[in-house]
Amino acid sequence: MDQVTLKYLGAGISIVGGALATAWAQSKIGPAAVGAILEKKDLTGIMILLLALPETMVILGFVVAILIIYS
Repeated sequence: MDQVTLKYLGAGISIVGGALATAWAQSKIGPAAVGAILEKKDLTGIMILLLALPETMVILGFVVAILIIYS
């Protein structure tokens, strides 16, 4: 394999890794958030925030992919 192919492969792996990590984290947070919201309606805003936090892993994976491709 040449260097360009490995560069794009590394960029793809960084995005896929971030997406899989986010999916795993949200699969654990989601049901817990629903249960907590059913018990206390006050926690809705906090639970939405906790569900949004793992999305930063995908964004960081995308940033790493851009850095890999353009370096």
